[in-house]
Amino acid sequence: MAARSIGSLTVSFGLVAIPVKLYTATQSANAISFNLLHNKDGSRLRQQYVCQKEGVVVERDDMVKGYEFAKDQYVRFTPEEIKALEEVGSRSVEISEFVPIESVDPVYYDKTYYLAPDKGATKPYALLTEALRQSGRAGVGRWATRGKGYIVILRPIGDVLAMQQLHYASDVRPASEVEVPKPEVKPAELKLAQQLIDHQTAERFEPTAFKDEVRERIEAAIQKKVEEGKEISVAEVTPEAGEGKVIDLMEALRASLQRSESAREQVGRLGPRKAPKRVEEPARAPRRKRNA
Repeated sequence: MAARSIGSLTVSFGLVAIPVKLYTATQSANAISFNLLHNKDGSRLRQQYVCQKEGVVVERDDMVKGYEFAKDQYVRFTPEEIKALEEVGSRSVEISEFVPIESVDPVYYDKTYYLAPDKGATKPYALLTEALRQSGRAGVGRWATRGKGYIVILRPIGDVLAMQQLHYASDVRPASEVEVPKPEVKPAELKLAQQLIDHQTAERFEPTAFKDEVRERIEAAIQKKVEEGKEISVAEVTPEAGEGKVIDLMEALRASLQRSESAREQVGRLGPRKAPKRVEEPARAPRRKRNA
């Protein structure tokens, strides 16, 4: 089924204005969700808000929004005050600069939209898309919708121009906040790890090769309950063999390489892949004798 446009925008860079149609790139509506039911009669439950002080149900007409600036202390805002603080929606994206696409760390990526040329915009749309592809750059701009302002980048995906919504820098935690110990990496271990990476390297990422197995199980269970009305038994999950044990890193790398070679011989892989490199195991250092 053909995609349906959810709106229209004008993308501009310099004096060039490109009217485009906006499409969602992901299908969050396909996510499986469950409703809360009353176990006694199976009827659906509705959410209620209860006043913590009086213990009574509060209707929506009696609710106001507030910000907690200190423990149990709030400043109140009316809907009109909140509306006045929101960003005014824009129907345009003005590209302010172009940056190398690899300079945008994927950790900043948020929601993705597809853009398609509107009437009379086929030529400038194709021009911008091809120019970005050949230059290896992305256009950076701003976009406002639903009361919020966003940073966006425009980048080509095939012949389609994608608009990637980004997180602000203040929304992304620096990786330096995560404490990671720095043990010594031995050259022999590093060589085996690099050989394993080379051996399992594909020419490109193929997302269709990966299936959402959890979703498939849930859909099958739902269908079974709908058609047969049977209860679903859940198999007990047992820990994998060797879990929690201290392993020898070199032996684990060698075993991984051997298993990868066996799997490659038995099952054909999807898409063209690089030929496996011969594994050259480094000479083992003589073991030290333990003191008696």
